[in-house]
Amino acid sequence: MTNALVLGFCAIISLVVAPCSISAQPTRAFFVFGDSLVDSGNNDFLATTARADAPPYGIDFPSHRPTGRFSNGLNIPDLISLELGLEPTLPYLSPLLVGEKLLIGANFASAGIGILNDTGIQFLNIIHIYKQLKLFQEYQLRLSAHIGPEGARNLVNRALVLITLGGNDFVNNYYLVPYSARSRQFSLPDYVRYLISEYRKVLRRLYDLGTRRVLVTGTGPMGCVPAELAMRSRTGDCDVELQRAAALFNPQLVEMLNALNEEVGSQVFIAANAYRMHMDFVSNPRAYGFVTSKIACCGQGPYNGIGLCTPASNLCPNRDLYAFWDPFHPSEKANRIIVQQILRGTNEYMHPMNLTTIMDLDSMT
Repeated sequence: MTNALVLGFCAIISLVVAPCSISAQPTRAFFVFGDSLVDSGNNDFLATTARADAPPYGIDFPSHRPTGRFSNGLNIPDLISLELGLEPTLPYLSPLLVGEKLLIGANFASAGIGILNDTGIQFLNIIHIYKQLKLFQEYQLRLSAHIGPEGARNLVNRALVLITLGGNDFVNNYYLVPYSARSRQFSLPDYVRYLISEYRKVLRRLYDLGTRRVLVTGTGPMGCVPAELAMRSRTGDCDVELQRAAALFNPQLVEMLNALNEEVGSQVFIAANAYRMHMDFVSNPRAYGFVTSKIACCGQGPYNGIGLCTPASNLCPNRDLYAFWDPFHPSEKANRIIVQQILRGTNEYMHPMNLTTIMDLDSMT
């Protein structure tokens, strides 16, 4: 991404959603950790097969070019930034992330990763979650050199954080192949408990690194994405086993976040019910303006769910009519629906409060 592209990004999308200024210091930094649902281009800088650097990715981005986002256009972090009136965060590996840009925050996410380090090993060189946290430490040193240690500490303490993990630990690990190593090691309930215990360590480390407002998304309806329909469904119904995995994981995640908040004595960790947010339009796509939630816009094979989205793939002419952009990832329009629930959703979607309430509360301190 070039400086011109960043300027163009702000100029075009701020006309639609929110103000966005290159020169103004943001009122709040934003940090992003996780997988391909929130990766804004770090994997473009890595020797990995998990990348979105070729058309038609980015076809509806302001530049109409691929940016490393696994989307036809904007992803969830972009849309949160816009709603808050902030400049979108740059990938941490971007050479443009220097000087005043450090004050905006950074995106450390990397497609293919999970809670566990052995998740996504087939993608080779990706930034596993503990490496993302090490890069966050490195970022804080760079920030301290720029604005001083106290300024850096205050910026991180006041920042908003989004972390999205867990889905790949099922689809690209436990259920990747029949009789996978993890499925031989654990029953599904035991595996979920293990994931939750490991995720707790990650989140506690994030807290110890100074973060105090962390949005934590659960897994979506993994059995309903076009890739899993293509591989596992004969009737077009969501895969029962993957749905069972989500049904076990998500409630335990909320319980763990509640316990962590009690431990630290504050509402640091906010649970986003990604399963419910997705199922709204998966189960009733026409109510949200979609013609389908089963067929991906870009792909091939049954449900356009086989393989990757490439220049040779089938491509729908109107991405706004499809809930899924590619075999695994929501379209920009679906991302907008999700972000509206993050911002304004009831306790069924955001626990114990939504992002708008968080921003209002924090503005008083």
